[in-house]
Amino acid sequence: MSVYTKEFSYNLKLAYPIILGMLGHTLVGIVDNIMVGKLGPTELAAASLANSFVFIAMSIGLGFSTAITPLVAEADGEKNVDKERTIFHHGLLLCTFLGIFLFLAIYFSKPLIVYMGQPEAVVEMAKPFLDIVAFSLIPLIIFQGYKQFADGKSETKVAMWANLICNVVHVFLNVVLIYGIWFFPKLGMLGAAWGTVISRFIMLIFIHFSLKHKARFQTYFEQFSFKELQKDIVNKIVNLGLPSAMQMFFEVALFTGAIWLSGLLGTTSQAANQIALSLATFTFMFVSGFGVAGMVRVGNFKGSQDFIGLRIVARSIFLLAIIVQVIFALIFVVFHQLLPEMFMNANDLAHLKDNTEVISIASHLIIIAAIFQISDGIQVVVLGALRGLQDVKIPMYMTFVSYWVIGFPISIYLGLYTDLKAVGIWIGLLAGLTAAAIFLYLRFNHLTNKLIARD
Repeated sequence: MSVYTKEFSYNLKLAYPIILGMLGHTLVGIVDNIMVGKLGPTELAAASLANSFVFIAMSIGLGFSTAITPLVAEADGEKNVDKERTIFHHGLLLCTFLGIFLFLAIYFSKPLIVYMGQPEAVVEMAKPFLDIVAFSLIPLIIFQGYKQFADGKSETKVAMWANLICNVVHVFLNVVLIYGIWFFPKLGMLGAAWGTVISRFIMLIFIHFSLKHKARFQTYFEQFSFKELQKDIVNKIVNLGLPSAMQMFFEVALFTGAIWLSGLLGTTSQAANQIALSLATFTFMFVSGFGVAGMVRVGNFKGSQDFIGLRIVARSIFLLAIIVQVIFALIFVVFHQLLPEMFMNANDLAHLKDNTEVISIASHLIIIAAIFQISDGIQVVVLGALRGLQDVKIPMYMTFVSYWVIGFPISIYLGLYTDLKAVGIWIGLLAGLTAAAIFLYLRFNHLTNKLIARD
């Protein structure tokens, strides 16, 4: 055990800025949910529905951009600056194109909301909100190009500060634009959408100039031209990025499916689902940070051909993730009745009955979230280690089977055809995540045994 625990210090040092940065991404949504939730359960359900579309597109963009990190980490292990620069330039270009494409895809797929069986009032509120929030995908995915490159170089603090600034700006804009404070117009829930867009552009501008003016990064901004594309580098990033994007898409789409299924049960179930999902996503960002740290460290060890050390640092991160998620699980169990109240306005007499029902449903969902986040934590850190090994295709199939052959059918059956309803939907999520954790760990163990035996 001491072999693994002695790595905790370095793992935490590398991971904590990543965790804070990822929490920044999540807090943008949580702040929106809390502030919009105060307007009423219909507004919260509408924001949830609109964000479900954006989250699907975001998962593809974020997943694709992760291909940059292991390639840069491997080149860093090889001490190959030219290779790092080339990967950075090509990765940033691909992220720019992808961000624009995802925005257009969401914008033109908006009419699909009408055919999803959601309450009419929720749909009408969600449409204009979706138009605005979808535009924030462009700066967000370009930002990821910078972030994933910096992560690969073990420079994780710049993205952390960018996200913290983003959230400060976001909270300020939400307050003044939702409620019309000072000379700002009162935009209601649309104010939260505009706050998201503006704050993400500021985040992008900050990371660009911060990296460009750091001495150790200046060389990577030289010879910055999109005219000299190398087909082999584009193919390498795409071959890693697309399966990684699909892995993240399969998981996010599973949770999005849970949002849609909850919408079929009614506005209160959908709002409760969003509360529990927001809390689970918050804790998930901690282990996601460990997953990125694992991807960086495994990539470094792969570049230096130290496969025994590779497995030790990976397993130390797995152990750290389990410890953290167990702690959060205990917090969820103890405070499951109090946590939902943060999202609802207890003094809103007009929606008192609905708000009470939302809190009751959400408190039950949080109990299940306490259990499944342990499996969720294991699968994301093991997936990070596999990406560090640049093994993405087989894990892609594993995640598809786990979430869409095992998890989602259980959610459909228990949620729509039994009295469990929203609780049944989340039991399906638990089943899918647990299957993914088992399959992915077996894959990692198999690959590292082969590498060590060959070495």
